[in-house]
Amino acid sequence: MRILAILKIAGRALKRNKLRSFLTMLGIIIGVGAVIITVSVGNGAKAMIEAQIASLGQNVILIFSGGVTRGGLHTGWGSAGTLTVEDALAIQREIAGVASVSPEIRTVSQVAAGNQNWSTQVLGESEDYLDLRQWPLVEGAMFSEQDVRAANKVAVVGKTTAKQLYGDVSPVGQNIRVKNVPFTIVGVLAPKGLSVTGTDQDDVMIMPYSSAMKRVTGATTVRGINVQTESAGMLTSVQQQIIELLRQRHRIQFGREDDFTVRNQQEITEAATATSKIMRFFLAAVAGVSLVVGGIGIMNIMLVSVTERTREIGIRMAVGAKGNDILLQFLIEAVTLSAIGGTLGILLGVGGSRLLATQMNWPTLTSTSSVISAFVFSAGVGVFFGFYPARKASQLDPIDALRYE
Repeated sequence: MRILAILKIAGRALKRNKLRSFLTMLGIIIGVGAVIITVSVGNGAKAMIEAQIASLGQNVILIFSGGVTRGGLHTGWGSAGTLTVEDALAIQREIAGVASVSPEIRTVSQVAAGNQNWSTQVLGESEDYLDLRQWPLVEGAMFSEQDVRAANKVAVVGKTTAKQLYGDVSPVGQNIRVKNVPFTIVGVLAPKGLSVTGTDQDDVMIMPYSSAMKRVTGATTVRGINVQTESAGMLTSVQQQIIELLRQRHRIQFGREDDFTVRNQQEITEAATATSKIMRFFLAAVAGVSLVVGGIGIMNIMLVSVTERTREIGIRMAVGAKGNDILLQFLIEAVTLSAIGGTLGILLGVGGSRLLATQMNWPTLTSTSSVISAFVFSAGVGVFFGFYPARKASQLDPIDALRYE
């Protein structure tokens, strides 16, 4: 019964100053809402990046040409033609655990069909590329191993390229010209959406790498090699074997830098999410500061309340209230302020996250754990910052309190 009585007294005290109570809660409301929104945006960005990297396929290792320093200049990934088709074939032939390999030629070219033309990304790949990327076709079929060997003029196109050149007409069986070389479209790719770098993966034309080298670019080296392992557990060992094999094939002496760069899918995921993780931490920290500021506001108002209600405290002590009763009363008031503020902050945070997702197309993902953590933290703020004013009230001398004017 004593607890219920204290709760009623605390409730009446808060109701007497509704505006002041609301303004006191405002810091908690904004802090909790900001924490939930920032964590939701960070989680959404992370999930989007992971989904985009997953679109590379499963158990994928990417090998880039370049990555060597020459004359004090670091050439970087894909900038030096150091990989060959023979390297790719050696990887497939000599390394256990490799499921499929696709040498890659990459360029941007103007393509034309009838009186329509479009600048698109042109990829030269092997017949296993779509299986490696787990990229299905919505129409037609992938070119064959025979097409790769014969450097046949066949290709598959993405939905964006097909839409720009052919509209709503099926492009399968139609001709498409790349640098005035006619290719026959044999398939249309399923939509993939944006890549990790924000480019449209559906704006693409894929042909046999032999055709790209012989008929489009004239290149004798490849930009990169895509490798798929038989299982995720083999990524690290296969990656190390690839490095050793390529160093041997390229005659790179001990202590010299590699003229290629090898990254597995896990490393790419970690690198891509590292920046968003740091930003998410700092944004959450800033939002957490606003919670602390809200807690300081609660402490300030509770100290003012203790001063204003000194005579009331003296009267309660005179009629039998103990110091613990006074302590509990003011502590309940502080926790109630922070708990109500936390609840309203949760509504603000969840609503703000959904608004960002619907109106601004920002990826958001509100997790139950972030909501619970924000609420518990807000309640903890109430206890922490409300304890000192409550303790100060409980230690007042009843006689001095009754004399207070």
